[in-house]
Amino acid sequence: MKAALQGIRVLDLSRVLAGPWCTQNLADLGADVIKVERPGAGDDTRAWGPPFLKDRDGHDTSDAAYYLAANRNKRSVEIDLASPAGQQAIRGLARLSDVVVENYKVGQLKKYGLDYPSLAALNPRLVYCSVTGFGQTGPWAHRPGYDFMIQALGGLMSITGEADDRPGGGPQKVGVAVSDLMTGMYATQAVLAALLHRERSGEGQYIDVALLDVQVAMLANMNTNFLVSGQPPKRWGNAHPNIVPYQAFRASDQWLVVAVGNDEQYRRFCELGGRPDLYRDERFARNRGRVSNREALVPLLAAMIAERPAAWWLEGLERAGVPCGPINNLAQVFDNEQVRARGLRVDIERDDAGPVPLVGSPLKMSATPPACRIAPPRLGQHTDEVLRELLGYDAAAIAAARGTPAD
Repeated sequence: MKAALQGIRVLDLSRVLAGPWCTQNLADLGADVIKVERPGAGDDTRAWGPPFLKDRDGHDTSDAAYYLAANRNKRSVEIDLASPAGQQAIRGLARLSDVVVENYKVGQLKKYGLDYPSLAALNPRLVYCSVTGFGQTGPWAHRPGYDFMIQALGGLMSITGEADDRPGGGPQKVGVAVSDLMTGMYATQAVLAALLHRERSGEGQYIDVALLDVQVAMLANMNTNFLVSGQPPKRWGNAHPNIVPYQAFRASDQWLVVAVGNDEQYRRFCELGGRPDLYRDERFARNRGRVSNREALVPLLAAMIAERPAAWWLEGLERAGVPCGPINNLAQVFDNEQVRARGLRVDIERDDAGPVPLVGSPLKMSATPPACRIAPPRLGQHTDEVLRELLGYDAAAIAAARGTPAD
C-alpha cells in the first residue's frame, strides 16, 4: 500500500526525545527522514543506557534501548554543523526537503545560516519546526528546558502523586517523559497541518513548539477545573477529582482499577459486590454526591472489594459492563492477548544485531497504514548513501561534511 507521506522528505536536526518522536511519527507514515547526527557521538540517547542493544554475538552495541524507542524508519548521516562544509551540506539537503525539525537553543542555528529565514530563502515551500523548552519568544526563551523540570514547572507534578498527608505523599513525576512525548505529538500535528496548508497555498511556514506550552495545554480538565473554580487542583493519587469511584482498589490478593463512568455502571458495580444499599443511599446515588461524599464512600467500597480476589472482580465487572483492569507490569502487557492481536510488538532486522524488538505505531489506517521498514540506524549508517544520492557528493566532499579527513 502507498504510504500517506510517501514523497515527503524530512531533515531531522533534533535529538533526545521530543523532536525525534515527531520525526518518527512522520517516518512511520512514510516520510523519508534523514537524521543528522554529530560525527562520532550522534544523538545523546545512543549513550543513555544500559540496557543496550545486543549484537549477534550477545555483546552490547553502542545504541541504548532509549535511542531505539524514537528512531526507527530513519536514515542516519554524520554531518559537522560547526564546519562550513557541514553547513553547506545541510543547506543542500534543506533545498531538497519538505520539512526541517530542529531542537537547538534559540538562535543557535542562526549563526550557522541554518535558521528558518536562511533556509526558507533557499526553499520557500519549506515547513520548519523548532522544538524548545520555552519557545522562541518571552523572557524565558533562552533557558534550556527538560522534561522533568517542565513537569514540575508546568503544574503536572502538583496534581500527580499521593496527597501530602497520606503515606508516600508528595509530588511525583510521571513514569515516562510525557512532556517530551506530547510535544512530539503536537509537533507532528502542526507539521501535517502545515503540509496541508502548503498543498493548498504553495507556501511553507515556521512552527514554534515549546515544552512548557504543551505541558500547560495538556492538563485539559485540570486547567478548566482551576479556571472555573479559582482553586488549584490537588493531588489525588490514583483517584479522580471529578468521578467516584474511579481509582485503584486492593482486592484480597492484588490491586486492580475500577473506572465507573456513570450512575448506571455504579449501580451494577454495587450489585455485583452485594451492596445495593450503596447506590440506594441518596448521598451516593449520583456522581455529584459521590464526589462530595468520597471520604465516606471510598472506604466502604474498598472494604467490599477486599473481600474477594482480583480475578473474581475483573470477571464479574467485565460481565457487568463496568470498566476495570489489572495493574500490569510490562512483561504482562506484552503477553496480553489484545496487545498481541493488535501487533504492538514488532521486530525489525538490523545488519549488526539481527531482529530489533520495538513497539509499532498505534495508528491503524485502512488505505495508508504506517509501517516499520527500517530499524533504528547505526550512527552514520546512511551518510555516503544520502550525500551521494541527493547531493552528488564524492568521497572528499563527504569527508569534509563529516569533518574528517578523506581516505
